[in-house]
Amino acid sequence: MNVSLSVWLLTVAALCVLVAVDFFIGRKPHDVSLKEAGTWTVVWIVLAGLFGLGLWYFGGSGPAGEFFAGYITEKSLSVDNLFVFVLIMAKFAVPSQYQQRVLMVGVVMALVLRAGFIAAGAAIISAFSWVFYLFGAFLIWTAWKLVQDARKEEHEEEYQENKLLKAAERRFGVADRYHGTKLFITENGKRVMTPMLVVMLAIGSTDVLFALDSIPAIYGLTQDPYIVFTANAFALMGLRQLYFLIGGLLKRLVHLSYGLSVILGFIGVKLVLHALHESGVHVPEIGIPFSLGFIVLVLTVTTITSLRASAKREAEQRDPEESGRGPADSR
Repeated sequence: MNVSLSVWLLTVAALCVLVAVDFFIGRKPHDVSLKEAGTWTVVWIVLAGLFGLGLWYFGGSGPAGEFFAGYITEKSLSVDNLFVFVLIMAKFAVPSQYQQRVLMVGVVMALVLRAGFIAAGAAIISAFSWVFYLFGAFLIWTAWKLVQDARKEEHEEEYQENKLLKAAERRFGVADRYHGTKLFITENGKRVMTPMLVVMLAIGSTDVLFALDSIPAIYGLTQDPYIVFTANAFALMGLRQLYFLIGGLLKRLVHLSYGLSVILGFIGVKLVLHALHESGVHVPEIGIPFSLGFIVLVLTVTTITSLRASAKREAEQRDPEESGRGPADSR
């Protein structure tokens, strides 16, 4: 797509307006209900769908298909990120009424930082076609690593702060408790960060680390920076509501890592085939319609098998308890 500067500016301005509206509605700290989370999750999905239809109308089925494939892939990968967000919230003991503010600011930070990754990726791809080999190999390795991690019986259930976050804490200091939504306070004549700012930085920086595999993944579906950016934006901006909507269901998605590994491996192979094709090797290329259908199929199968496995495990856990109850217990 030939996207003019005015269209880019209009798109960014529209996204900023949507973020401002979202921030205005959720400006008062409160516990997010399932109804509120569900309503806004649907709103963001509908907005993404309308944007995709707009691409279809103005650019044709190709760009629209790339957007929907990229959006679904980024959305799926962001759901996996929610597992870490849960650990971060527990690590910093974030009060429930402040969690929506933390996620909102953290996600906006992540979107701004991801824009830099997207721009860098576009520049590298335009200058070096061989980078598709590198992206493809990295995604295949990431897919294998996801499988290995999923097969481990014991998982690390505690969030470990990264070096950048630790350096910020040493430089500015951190207050010993939350002070509402304040990010800085003055203690003993010294300006220090509050835990609220620390957890926002943790959410934002952690999501940037996740971008190391999600950005190459979406570039495997489209090389259009405009589509890459908008797909990432719509996937990220609905993440806060999704956190509250499916927070209790995350532990039931036991096969999600396997599904994501299949998707990343598939896109990695697609990238390698594309790189070979660009090098003059006659190999089949995987089209967007097939890619979109494959991604949707894998996610559907993964969700169904996850829920069945979780239900079976819960039933097995209940049966020993019930069988162990004696007559006195049953009375």
